Amino acid sequence: MLTSASTHEVVNQAPPIAPYNVFEADFALREALEREGGRWGVDRLRDTGELAGSPEALEHAERAERNEPILRTHDRYGNRIDQVELDPSWHWSLRQAIEREIHCLPWRGARAAGSAAGERSEIPRPAAHTVRAALFVVWSQVGSGVMCPVSMTYAAIPALRENAELAAEWEPRLTRPSYEEGALAGMAMTEKQGGSDVRANTTQAEPAGDGTYEITGHKWFCSYPPCDVFLTLAQAPAGLSCFLFEGRDPGFRIQRLKDKLGTRSLPSSEVEFHGVCGRLIGEEGRGVATIIRMVNHTRLDCLLGSTASMRWGLAQAVHHARHRSAFGKLLCEQPAMQNVLADLAVESEAATATAMRIARSYDEADTPFRRFATAVAKYWVCKRSAPHAAEALESLGGNGYVEESGMPRLLRDAPLNSIWEGSGNVAALDVLRATVKEPEGLPAFMAECELGRGGNALLDAHLDRLRAADPPADPQMEARRIVEDLALALQASLLVRHAPPEVADAFCAGRLGQGGRAFGTLPASVDAAAIVERALGA
Repeated sequence: MLTSASTHEVVNQAPPIAPYNVFEADFALREALEREGGRWGVDRLRDTGELAGSPEALEHAERAERNEPILRTHDRYGNRIDQVELDPSWHWSLRQAIEREIHCLPWRGARAAGSAAGERSEIPRPAAHTVRAALFVVWSQVGSGVMCPVSMTYAAIPALRENAELAAEWEPRLTRPSYEEGALAGMAMTEKQGGSDVRANTTQAEPAGDGTYEITGHKWFCSYPPCDVFLTLAQAPAGLSCFLFEGRDPGFRIQRLKDKLGTRSLPSSEVEFHGVCGRLIGEEGRGVATIIRMVNHTRLDCLLGSTASMRWGLAQAVHHARHRSAFGKLLCEQPAMQNVLADLAVESEAATATAMRIARSYDEADTPFRRFATAVAKYWVCKRSAPHAAEALESLGGNGYVEESGMPRLLRDAPLNSIWEGSGNVAALDVLRATVKEPEGLPAFMAECELGRGGNALLDAHLDRLRAADPPADPQMEARRIVEDLALALQASLLVRHAPPEVADAFCAGRLGQGGRAFGTLPASVDAAAIVERALGA
């Protein structure tokens, strides 16, 4: 007989996943880190992974999301102040990323013997982009909002180096692993009438006579207005140009914070420039060429962020299925659920292998492969993130639909990386453009894919089709399909070479064979149980 007390006894619910080590539990990331040359970063990743999977980190992420940013445009006396009020948990999460050098690791080099802690060094550090990529994947699983200023600061350095004077002034601060003494860089490029078509920008930059410019205009999106410096585009006498300005400039006005679908802890904003003092980066009229140095790196971070999203959703889904019973068995023991989880797992592992391989190309300055592969993978992996999040949420059933699970936040955040730095059409068309403007990129990409030949018949047939394909009659009409086929070739090749056979075979069967259109439609021949077992290793 039930009593009032027994009706509230909690049974058949998964225990909290935290604490767990986000890095140690991720076999695919651990293997990729070592494979791509980042073994020296294992201890750093293990430490970061332990914190990322702690109850403390989870509480901070939830609190920062719950207590959204507030814009204070004026003080009580009517003075313009343009301050963004952020929850302490936001500052905690961002501080951890900065102190772990996720915003600057490749630019700092290795510390020489006898140098003080925190000093920047010119001694190259091997595989720094690779280690930093793994750190980005791990810490993004705490909360994706804070990773925006982290990414912008990391990506600003290559563009900033176009102006030696500005680089000397700002790079030491931007690469300092201190939340109080360092600096952050942001971006303000797009305008409401142009969006991704930045050449439609109407912001004006007039020479001020002292080597600076007076910038006036309106930006529809500004990444993170509390930054110390920003890169922006404006029309100078010679055409669209790239400028740096300081966030404390009195002419920098925050009009409003965006009421967004996701990353709600991040205060994305709409801003105006009223005679802001700008300093030229690169040549006048070469603004797009200059800013693309930044965009290439932020696109890598889009790829890394979507990889992190898939990994976090997969971990939650597998953990739930290992503890929840239905119809007499654990969910993870039931074939239908095994198929779903295995399908989510191979998608996540493919994204991880791809992201880490491309990160290595940044370490090696492998420009032809890097440029082409970043564009291809940015399109495809980011496109896969939202349906992956939806399926991971559904794996928890009604439990996944409530805010306390964290899955609604995951789903809301998932589409962003596919929009940021060029939405799907822009990214796909960029691949087509690269085949013409940088003709060495496609051959370098296909050479990487060919390394997997002979490992799986479906991959071989797919590569043959790519090689034999006639030029499309209307490339723009077929752009997405073309890029999808290229992305699948790279992912399948990487898994065939580096993943366990059950993972590689399942991916090829599901993506290059007769797999279905939804997650959970892998052929019955795959070893789903082994794939799921690998998915959450610790």
